[in-house]
This record gives sequence, structure tokens and C-alpha cells, in this order.
Amino acid sequence: MTNKHDHAPRTAPTRFHSAKTRLARRTVLRGSGVAMSLPWLSAMEASAGTSSVPPAQRFVSVTIGLGLLGENLFPEQAGRGYAPSRYLNSMADIRDQFTVVSGSSHPGVSNGHRAEASILTATPIGNSGSAKNTISVDQYLAKHRGGATRYPSLVLSTSGTQSPSYTDTGAMIPSESSPARLFATLFIDQSQQERLRQADRIRSGRSIMDVVNEDAKRLQRDLGAGDRNRLDSYFSSVRELEQRMAANERWAKLPKPVVDAKPPTPPDANDLVGCQAMMLSLMKLALQTDSTRFITLNLPGGNSKLPIEGVDEGYHTLSHHGRDADKLAQLALIEEQIVGAYGDFLRSLAGFEETDGNLLDQTSVLMTSNLGNASSHDNRNLPVLVGGGGFRHGQHLAFDRNSNYPLANLFVSVLQQSGLPTDAFSSGKTTMKGLEPTRT
Repeated sequence: MTNKHDHAPRTAPTRFHSAKTRLARRTVLRGSGVAMSLPWLSAMEASAGTSSVPPAQRFVSVTIGLGLLGENLFPEQAGRGYAPSRYLNSMADIRDQFTVVSGSSHPGVSNGHRAEASILTATPIGNSGSAKNTISVDQYLAKHRGGATRYPSLVLSTSGTQSPSYTDTGAMIPSESSPARLFATLFIDQSQQERLRQADRIRSGRSIMDVVNEDAKRLQRDLGAGDRNRLDSYFSSVRELEQRMAANERWAKLPKPVVDAKPPTPPDANDLVGCQAMMLSLMKLALQTDSTRFITLNLPGGNSKLPIEGVDEGYHTLSHHGRDADKLAQLALIEEQIVGAYGDFLRSLAGFEETDGNLLDQTSVLMTSNLGNASSHDNRNLPVLVGGGGFRHGQHLAFDRNSNYPLANLFVSVLQQSGLPTDAFSSGKTTMKGLEPTRT
């Protein structure tokens, strides 16, 4: 679900005049009812006066409803010289871009799955779940910093409407789980007629880039080589994402083959990791275009049998493994891919240059869960990875696993890094020990 201003300013058609064009940050490409946002370009610096303005800080959280196996996530060694764990092996090439945190949780938060409501608020809601919640850290950021973008925040999910995002009155914000609707929300004028036209373009393989092509060509002629390369990369990402969405729709329309066999019990077709990857791709585009700066993505703990080789049981069933060796092995295959998609997201942000570093430098990316052990419904020793955001990474912050460190201290660090003058957030009363900013 998007959180949108009621009276967003209407952007005028794009006009370009010289080889030294100065572009407004809200410049869009237009064509036949379509308004397409642009990523940051160096030509926007002079217009925005960014040489004297600190770079915008973003926050992304990916929350996992069924946790991660600590034995496969947390390294054995603390500090900067740790040997990568099984799940972190795929991220060895970017280990200096993230920190892994063990021995942390939210004080007083318990009750297993119900604690999902507390993961970004750090507020205990009682055994019945009926106690009033408080504002989540993403919505706190959106409340105080979200006015600079069209959408103060995006609240997303791979399925369903549950989310860890709560307003300051303690109301949950329902999530958006449809990539197609999210794409339309971000990049397509929201009339019913235009949504139908865009669906037809996707089905026919026609790109939004075809619609804004003339405007794009005029813009590229007036930009320097660096900006042209950034636009080419951005346009390629848009086309690739559209092609993936079109492929999904084509498969839904094609007739299925006929086989001379009895039908097996059909597995749940929900592909959690595939949905995660597609949503992360859209989230990257949303950040690139500065459509929003604060995003949550929830990966709920359904019982679908994921299409991963070696996995033949439902995800939720595997998470309640009871230390069964076969279930643990299958669960590890799923969780490796979830963490791997997170690593791919960090790489994609790091590959996009902005005025003061890359997009990852300006974006704190948290992956965590309300469960440290889904099998026993334990809310201690939560899995925590935090990347980017202008912090000194490349380390394992190992806190006491018997007397956990307040995870909300990380939220205070993120808030301060975003320029908010706060020394506390919920149970967080200071910044996270050992997580230092690269600049002061």
C-alpha cells in the first residue's frame, strides 16, 4: 500500500534547451498519458543546489515471518575478521557493505508469531496481541522526512496484506503485494483507462519506454556522457522488469500440456523468493526515481512449497523443524535464496551512482525477523543484517545471546543518520554499539 499526498504537485511537460541543461529533481518523461520518473542525474545538481545539501537518506526493511536459522547465518567469530557463515558465503564479495548482528532482540517482546507486529516498533503488545502498538520506525521516518517525495512510504509484501508498518496511533498499514499494481502506482497515470492501456502494452511486449521515447531522446541529447550512461542503465532495468512481468502473464494465458498421467496433489504455486526478487527490483526503481525513500517489504510465513530443487515440503512446516535433519536441510535451501536475494539487492543499489557516492551509501537496508527460532517460537537472538546507509560495515557485531542487546538501538542509529535529532526510539535509548557512521 502506498502512502500518498492528497495534493501532489503536477509536473509540467519536460523541456530541454541546451547542452548545459539544468534539470529539476522531479523531471519526468511524458508521452500518451504516461509520466515516467527519472533517476538522479548530475544535471540535477545545479538545479537542486546539492553541493551544499546533504544527500538524501533512505531506509528499507525486509522482514521475514519465519526467521532464519542462526547456525547458518551468524559467523562463529566476532569482529571484522570473521569467516563467512553458510548464508553469508554468497555475499563475501560485498562483506564490507553490510554488518551482521547477533544477540539482539526487543526487550519484553514475546509470544512467537504475534511479535511480528513489534518488529519495527519494538513495542510489546501482550499475549493476546490486543495491547496498543506504536509507530514503526519506517513510518516515523516517513512522518518526519517523507514529504520530499511523491510517496512518503511504500508498504509491500510478497503475499497478503499483513505488514510490520504501524501509524502513530498503532494502526497497521495494509501492504501492497501485486507487482503490477505497484508498477502502475509508481510509473503510470492512475486513470482506469491508462491502467488498461498499460496492461495491454505489457501483454503485447511494448515497453513504457516506447511511449516516452521521443522525450527520452531529447533529454539524452542534452546530457553529458555520465548521465546518458545512468539513463541507459535505468531504462534497461525498466525494460527487463517489464519483460519479466510480461513473461508471467504469457504463461498464465498459454494452454497447459496434456499428459497421460493422474494429476498429483498440486503444490502451492506461490514462489516466495521469486516474488521477493521482483518486489526488490521495483523497490530499486522506486528509490532510483526518488518516488519514495522509505520502504518495507514483508515476507510472510506461508506454507507454500517453494519451487527450489531439493525442497518438497511447505515452508512453514520446514520452519517448525524440531531439529529434524532433513527439514533443516530443506529449510536451509530456502533461506539461502532469501539471503541471496537480499545480497543481490545491495549489489544493485551499490551499482547506481549518485551525487555523493552510490545509492547503497544513502540507503540503510535492514533484513530481520520477529523470530530467532521459528521452531520454538523464540523471539530472542533475532537474525539481523544491515547494509549501506553510510555506516562502517564489514563486521559481525556479536552481543550476548543470553542477555540480548536492544535491537531498537539500531533504529536510533538509522534515525540519526537520516538527520533526525533523536536519542531514543521505543526500547532503543542510544545508538547501536559498534555501528559507526562513515561521516559525522
